[in-house]
Amino acid sequence: MTTLTATEQTPPPAAPARPAYRVTGRRVLASEWEKLWSLRSTWITLGLGLLFLVAFGLIASGRYESTYGSPHMDHDFASSTAVSLSLFGSNFAQLALGVLGVLVTAGEYSTGMIRSSLAAVPRRLPVLWSKAAVFGLVALVVALVGVFVAFFFGSRIVSGTPAAMGFSHAGVVRSLLGAALYLGLVGVVGTALGSLLRSVAGGISVLVAALMLVPGLASLLPSSWRDDITRYLPSNAGESMFTLTHDSTSLSPGAGLLVLLGWTALALAGAAYRLLRSDV
Repeated sequence: MTTLTATEQTPPPAAPARPAYRVTGRRVLASEWEKLWSLRSTWITLGLGLLFLVAFGLIASGRYESTYGSPHMDHDFASSTAVSLSLFGSNFAQLALGVLGVLVTAGEYSTGMIRSSLAAVPRRLPVLWSKAAVFGLVALVVALVGVFVAFFFGSRIVSGTPAAMGFSHAGVVRSLLGAALYLGLVGVVGTALGSLLRSVAGGISVLVAALMLVPGLASLLPSSWRDDITRYLPSNAGESMFTLTHDSTSLSPGAGLLVLLGWTALALAGAAYRLLRSDV
């Protein structure tokens, strides 16, 4: 008699279940934070921006102190204050921070990494908001450190001169905070231009034109138009945020901030529209 032995089939082991990952705002911010600091250009450019703020501020303060009371003193320095001398490097720092902002977004388009970023975040817009928020905050912190360090040492260089001022003087802290906020917003505008134009060269060109070229060309306008137009340009509106004294040709600090916020929002809106409407 044949005995049939039924062999019990052992089911294959079940594959371990993958953990469910959700795309959240905090995780997108953390991702952009890691990407920002993984680039060597971030450290170099932020270092340059900080160097420009401190070094040029100290150079301007030292030049004022060395030429004070002599016939060789530059007329542009005659009415300077410790604040304006310390913030002399802001024009150079804005280029460094703005250019890095362009690289943060446009650099991903040139390398193709933007496809991976948007594949992980299909809704797209959180990527743009996170890039702008992360870099804007970093630029603001760097600018805060730079302007306060430049003023701390610059005010000591010019002590004993008509330009001498301290933190307790009216408007000084407001001017320093306004300069840092202006530089932070320039960084955000740079990220928006990089995402809008998707070209490093194009973004940098438009940024430099908006901050430096257009204000210079505006001086060629008829005098009846000039003041009404130039005060609303991004760089002039930003300058009114950290200028101690104002006249009829410039905006108040609050109005300058609102105008610059409007330019920033316009650049971000254009970048968001293109990000949603066109392929990468």
